[in-house]
Amino acid sequence: MGQALIIGVGRSGIAAAKLLRHQGWDVVLGDRQENEALAQLQSELKLQGITVKLGHTPDLDSDQPDLVVASPGVPWDVPFLKAAREKKVDTIGEMELAWRSLNNIPWVGITGTNGKTTTTALIAAIFKTAGLDAPACGNIGNAACEVAMREKTPEWAIAEVSSYQIESSAELAPQIGIWTTFTPDHLARHKTLENYYDIKASLLKRSRRQILNGDDSYLRSKASEWPNAYWTSVKGEADLPCDKSKGVCIEDAWVKAFGELIMPISLLKMVGDHNLQNLLMAIAAARLAGIEKGAIAEAIATFPGVPHRLEIIRSYQGVQFINDSKATNYDAAEVGLAAVDAPAILIAGGDPKKGDASQWIEKIKTQASKVLLIGAAANQFSESFDAADFKAYEVLETLDQAIARSVELIPQLSPKVVLLSPACASFDQYSSFEERGEHFRKLCQDLA
Repeated sequence: MGQALIIGVGRSGIAAAKLLRHQGWDVVLGDRQENEALAQLQSELKLQGITVKLGHTPDLDSDQPDLVVASPGVPWDVPFLKAAREKKVDTIGEMELAWRSLNNIPWVGITGTNGKTTTTALIAAIFKTAGLDAPACGNIGNAACEVAMREKTPEWAIAEVSSYQIESSAELAPQIGIWTTFTPDHLARHKTLENYYDIKASLLKRSRRQILNGDDSYLRSKASEWPNAYWTSVKGEADLPCDKSKGVCIEDAWVKAFGELIMPISLLKMVGDHNLQNLLMAIAAARLAGIEKGAIAEAIATFPGVPHRLEIIRSYQGVQFINDSKATNYDAAEVGLAAVDAPAILIAGGDPKKGDASQWIEKIKTQASKVLLIGAAANQFSESFDAADFKAYEVLETLDQAIARSVELIPQLSPKVVLLSPACASFDQYSSFEERGEHFRKLCQDLA
């Protein structure tokens, strides 16, 4: 087979290494980092015939790869990857590697700035209830290469696909492509909004059928570019930017798909209009895949929601503590605030991202009685609040302090909700938004 070099010792990189080793490649897995946990992993993978190089800077001359596989966190334009492509070395992402093994089955590919994870989880739940072997993979559940290694090939792959993964997967062509939302994000990596849009659009253009969220103003403004797409709207049939035979919408508190009533929206337990949008896109995919409406209704009625996305942890002193750690940008955090009952005590901050905070701050003014700021973004956010004439905030350092302070404020402010919705990445204090959310969960559960 030849020599394969995988960059990044995360879950997807390890899965890619195991798949390639299984296929007969000589595999080197490289990572810039060095620590005790990675050294332990190095020993474990060596027993499986995989060489792990820590503190490794990839080099075409010394590594001499025939295939390069980049993990999603590795920017597609780093000099090494650009040089590899220029020298015609086969250079792909982990998702593309999985596609090469699983392109004989249909895929649902879900992308978008926000809403991907919930929509993916809903689709996977519906397909499972319908009796289909259709694992969720990508940014949710398994790495895609883990699915490709299964002894029994699944009937469908339900893949959450980020812009980073699309960039490095030029051949990935789903049976059904879904675009949930589109707002500025990851611009430090993608540079311009147009470039970010084009990356997302490329996945949809390769998809046999396309589903787009008609309630997203940016996507709706591009409707003429998608003449054959299926569209969704929570605002009813009259609001669809397509013929109703290709629309999924809400009419009189029922979901209507392609002209047929499917289920009452009361079956969905999750809060917020954005989750109704996610629901419509999931139902559109299910109907295009030929799934009966009874299975759809059963799956939705028993769907528990997604961890770290408006996840109700507990009630304490009559106040709901809600984990929205996955809200890592302003738009997602604005949606989270809009979905909960006011007044809320909001915990925000972390590793700040570029973007326009103005609409998020306006939503804070109407929904939050107090904002507790933590992490690296605290001072930046406090300056933005001052400029917007919003004074009901306090600067703290850690999540522990924020939970303790929120409890102190309950008698004074009588909030309905304490909401962790950071509007930031987690990397200033945590390894991932999941770790941050789990810490929030533990702090809430430990309240006396």
